[in-house]
Amino acid sequence: MATPQPAQLAKDEGFDPELKRLAIVVLLGAVMTILDTTIVNVAVNTLGTDFDTSLATIQWVLTAYTLALSMSIPITGWAVSRYGAKRMWMISLTLFIIGSVLCGAAWSVGSLVVFRALQGIGAGMIMPIGQTMLAQKAGPHRMGRVMAVIAVPAMLAPVLGPVLGGLIIDHLSWRWMFYVNVPLCAIALVAAFKMLPRDVVENASAKLDVLGLLLLSPGLAALVYGMAEAGNGSGLTSAKVLLGVIPGVVLIVLFVLHALRIGDRALVDVRLFRDRNFRVVNIAFFAYVGALFGMMVLLPLYFQVVKHYTPLHSGLMTAPLGIGAMLTMPISGKLSDRLGTRRLALVGLPVMLLGVFGYTQLQVDTATWFLLGTLFVLGLGHGTMMPALMGGMYRTMDRKDVPSGTVAANITMRVGSSIGVAALAVILQLAIQDAFPQTDGSLGEVAKVAGAGSAAANAEALLTDAFRTGFWWAFGFAAFSLLPILLIPRIKRTAEEPKAEETVAIP
Repeated sequence: MATPQPAQLAKDEGFDPELKRLAIVVLLGAVMTILDTTIVNVAVNTLGTDFDTSLATIQWVLTAYTLALSMSIPITGWAVSRYGAKRMWMISLTLFIIGSVLCGAAWSVGSLVVFRALQGIGAGMIMPIGQTMLAQKAGPHRMGRVMAVIAVPAMLAPVLGPVLGGLIIDHLSWRWMFYVNVPLCAIALVAAFKMLPRDVVENASAKLDVLGLLLLSPGLAALVYGMAEAGNGSGLTSAKVLLGVIPGVVLIVLFVLHALRIGDRALVDVRLFRDRNFRVVNIAFFAYVGALFGMMVLLPLYFQVVKHYTPLHSGLMTAPLGIGAMLTMPISGKLSDRLGTRRLALVGLPVMLLGVFGYTQLQVDTATWFLLGTLFVLGLGHGTMMPALMGGMYRTMDRKDVPSGTVAANITMRVGSSIGVAALAVILQLAIQDAFPQTDGSLGEVAKVAGAGSAAANAEALLTDAFRTGFWWAFGFAAFSLLPILLIPRIKRTAEEPKAEETVAIP
């Protein structure tokens, strides 16, 4: 692992024109691909009606995208080293555009599922490739600022996806959820062609770790599928969940053993986790994204089930989270480069926890201003945390390790968010089942039991209690990230460096 030297740090101060152009290209390409992870969520009922099929079948429109995205992430590091970042970026965008056009033209559920998988293959490579390009160009001392660029689309997805999807469903055909990607991604493709520098292939003879690919990609897909089934209402011990989780964990463990044996020839060099900084930041990131994405599932459900808001209204209610994050992200990126990941995370996490804590105090008559203000506070903390954690992973990393480290970080985010969503969804279902023992915990069954009048009022109070339980667990998951954050290496200044220039102390 490399420690930045004072001469490098002075040279790296600020964004040069080339880095600005690269950041613009990455932002253009990443926004729609990440929004597509959530934009379709509000269209499930519409798609089921149009194709005259069950919701269980329609769920595969969502699942196919997520699984394909998860499976394509591991190959990114090798592809960038072998063929170059610019070439793979443009190939990935092209696959996503083709998949979007075909999804919009889908004539059956089966064709839509297949085309969503094609979309997911392209989308799965776009974010890690963009991260790799920015990290390699920026160097360790500008990492917080460039990761603030990456954090913008990652933050926008759960907030704006349902809003945009709701607007399209209310005013246009569902097909425009996919067609809207085409012009925006085409602009990103042209920008990449004109603005990205020519590829410098770092290892043209790199051989694909075929065995690693056969272990890790299916392992991730199986694990994410099992977690998704748990989050969709299946019990933790149900066959669908176990048939995903158990093989997934086994395959991932086998991959780790295989990767340790062959070292840097592995699809993902897991030896990077021997570095304390990389290891503890990834653990903190895992816990944090699990809590955050779990919250982003609970919030729209709470607004729709308890507050009886429409999907569009519930999506708009989460907007303060995005506004708060947008205010602090640019500042956090710059400060984390000066003060380090640990200090910024120790500032951002309490603010984020304060926002989550507000939702653990919900009552049936909680005022709207409180709901919005609390989410704004949560967003302020989130905008401080994300760039600090994402940039912190690269602080001690050699340039040649960036592609593999980026893949590892994206796997951390994908698995962490899947487990967080599944865990909080199951906790909520169990809490509802405790409140309504005559049901299986599903919201449909609760609606039948609730009825009207006093029964409905009582049901609303019981549901509020159940959601409070879910938010308390989200608070606990987020608070857990404090432990690894405290273990992040401190930043120290050397006597030769100016005040703003720092190096990472490697224990």
